This record gives sequence, structure tokens and C-alpha cells, in this order.
Amino acid sequence: MGPQVSQQVRGFGRRATDAPPPTSVAPAPPTASQLAAAANAAANEPTMIISRTETGQGSALEELRAICLSRLDPTIAAQTTPERLQVEVERLLADIADGRHIQLNGREQRQLAGELVDDMLGLGPLEPLLDDETITDIMVNGPDRVFVEQRGKILLSSVKFRDGAHAANIAQRIASAVGRRVDESSPLVDARLADGSRVNIVFPPLALNGACISIRKFARRRITLDMLASSGSLSRPVATVLEIAARCRLNVIISGGTGAGKTTLMNAMSQMIDTGERIITVEDAAELQLQQPHVVRLETRTANLEGKGEITQRDLVKNALRMRPDRLIIGEVRGGEAFDMLQAMNTGHDGSLSTIHANTSRDAITRIENMVEMGQPGLPLRAIRTQIVSAVDLIVQIQRMRDGGRRVTQITEVIGMEGDVVTMNDIALFEYEGENSDGSLRGRYRLSRVRPHFSKRLSYFGLERAWLDALEEAGH
Repeated sequence: MGPQVSQQVRGFGRRATDAPPPTSVAPAPPTASQLAAAANAAANEPTMIISRTETGQGSALEELRAICLSRLDPTIAAQTTPERLQVEVERLLADIADGRHIQLNGREQRQLAGELVDDMLGLGPLEPLLDDETITDIMVNGPDRVFVEQRGKILLSSVKFRDGAHAANIAQRIASAVGRRVDESSPLVDARLADGSRVNIVFPPLALNGACISIRKFARRRITLDMLASSGSLSRPVATVLEIAARCRLNVIISGGTGAGKTTLMNAMSQMIDTGERIITVEDAAELQLQQPHVVRLETRTANLEGKGEITQRDLVKNALRMRPDRLIIGEVRGGEAFDMLQAMNTGHDGSLSTIHANTSRDAITRIENMVEMGQPGLPLRAIRTQIVSAVDLIVQIQRMRDGGRRVTQITEVIGMEGDVVTMNDIALFEYEGENSDGSLRGRYRLSRVRPHFSKRLSYFGLERAWLDALEEAGH
């Protein structure tokens, strides 16, 4: 970076209340008398030693941080790349440390510069956690309690915010990046990060210990069904069954608890969709990572300050049906949009995918019934179940096990009705067998060889032989 850019980034002597300097006029160099006065003042200042144990605890390091921030122009910094800003901040820290006789080694200088850059351009102390691919969830329970989920286990991290205001500032930065606001008057917000990670924020006064931030991270690399099979989330034959279900355009509901891996599995299954199809996704916070070229992504919108302008998932689903989709993918069904989802599945939009919170495949049917009643009160229960039976082909149950692993535990086909009861058949069922010496759970899949009710569709797509081969492989 050249000297001119360097001076712009630093913005020496500016205060937040000062008017910005003209960009076309270079700052006047200091006079000899000014330099002499600065040197005399520096000579009279006591030398401060920064030890590793003092990092983040106030003392000289915090003073150095405050001085550096006061001399940085945030507007110019925001227009600079993180790499170039890191270099400039390191130079500025070295200048301040030399002028004030602060002893600062190279490691501390780089670390402090990195923290300042993260504060200005990123998410502050959360940046190292976001960069760690072994971490799947980040849970901020106030400024000094940050938990992570790493390899399926929840752990307390060493990361801390400086204070409650620091955590609140990061929360507001996340919300404003997607056009939303979080403050005392609007203390609940769903948002997302630039990489698609899902974020939920609870702000004081609802959060008594300070701003609470929950981040559900997504792997930066694409997750495939083969990768899930290699990691033990499912077996090879079960992966083949799900691949065939996606290729022959079955309507699939992925069911599971919070953090079970529903969206990850949906992303993996979506890769089987043909590149020539028009896909429309509807989500509260956009997090799906579809690779097809013809994808339209729709995201809900919250109400404005006057309480107007809200766009719900149901509004988007209704509108999506007017956009000629080949497939409709709803990130998560939570309410009255369940009725519109069933309508879409029943009106030629085969191959639709969605997720739902439920503990078993049978519970998923009950959940859909309840949500349809929310959207269409007074609709007879038998009529709702008839709609479900004609719309849904498969329910895939995924669960986070006690060893931290995420596994597909059940694949169930929805067959029909016997009286008022929905009849179902388990195509695949995970059976627990024991525990390995390393604490991981051991089990096997039992696959049904009963002819599925959608066998004609398998034949139509030329996949019946592949289906039978997968079942045969599971038996060996």
C-alpha cells in the first residue's frame, strides 16, 4: 500500500464528531515545533510493559487498542481489504508503541492488529470460530460466555467480548448486513451471514445477560450423499435410495430435531436435481446451497418500524406457484404455509423438498396436520390427511445421536389411508447394536424389500433396477 493510502486508512487525529477531511487534499506535515513537543511529551511518559497475561484485561494493551481505534478512519477502513488493513494497522500500532514507550513484541502486534481488523471488518472475536471448520455451532450467552459445538460436543470456548456493548455492536452489525434491525424495540431477529450461515439474535431486555447470538454454520465445501455415507451418517445403500428418490422426483419431507442435520441432508439431496429444472426456494433466512444454474431464492421480510411490510413464508409460497417452478423447496415448514406446500405437491410440482421439526416419521405427519389447521382452520381432519397422503411420498428422519454423530434413522414411505389412519412403511430403519470402544454408537440398517407404492415412477425414470440393487446390497 502506498503512503497516500496509508495516511487515508489511518485518518490521524480524527474524532467521530469531526467533519471528514477533503479527499483531494493531503494532510499538512507536522511542523518542527510540533515534532519537538511530541518528542518531549513522549520522553516524559513512563514505559509500560505488556505481558501475555494482560491481553484483553485492560492495562497497556487496552490503552493501545483505544488509541489505535481513535486514529483509524472507519469509512476508509471499510473500503480496504482485510489483508491491506492488517498491514496498515500493524504499522500504526508500532508507531504508537514506539512513541509511548510501550514494549510490544511481534506476536502481540500481529494478534492485536488482527483483533482490530476483525472488529472493523468482521465479527470481532467470533472470526476465529467462523474460520474453524470443525465448529458447526456458535452460541453467545453474553459477552463472556461463548459456547461452540465441535465434532458433535458442546464446549465452552476461550473467546470473550470486551463487554456487553461490544457483543451488542456485533449483533447489530449482523442484522444490518441483511437489512434488518435489532434493538430494544425489536429484540428478536433471524439473519444470515455472507456465507449463508444462519443467525438468531436475542437482544436485551429479553436477554438478561446481554446480547445472545446463535450461529448455525455451514461447511464451506459441498456435502454430498457419498460424503455423508463415508462419515457414517448413513450407509451406501441408504445413500443410493435417497439419490434415487431425488432423481425420480419424489416429494420428500426431511424430519428431525434442532441441529440434527436436516438442511445439510437437503443440500446433499438437491445435488441430484437435473440442471435443466427451474427451482424456487423459500426460506426465513437463506441458507440452502444449491448448485444448479436455474435457482430463484426467496427470503421472508420482517415488518418495518410501523409494523407494516411483513412478507411471510406463506406469502412467498403462494407467489412461487405463479413463477412456473419445476421444483419448490421450502427451507423449513413452520406454520400455515404447510397447506400451500401440499397444494404445490398435488398440482404437478413433483420433486419438492422441505424440512420439519419432528421426532419420528409418524410425528411428522401429525405436525403437518397441525400446521395445515393453522393455515386453514375448520378443514376436516380426514381431508387434511387425504391431502398429505396424495402429496408426500417419503419422510426421511435424521437424528443427532448421543455420541455426537448425525444419522439418518428412518426412511418411511407414505402409502395411503385405512379408514382415518395414514398407513406408512419403513423402507430403511437404523437399528442400534451397541457402543464401540471409542464411544461411538454401532448399528445397522434394515431395509424393506416390499415393493414401494411409487414403483411405477421408478420404472418411468428407469431406476427400478437400481432401487432393487440397493436393497440387495444392504442384505449382504
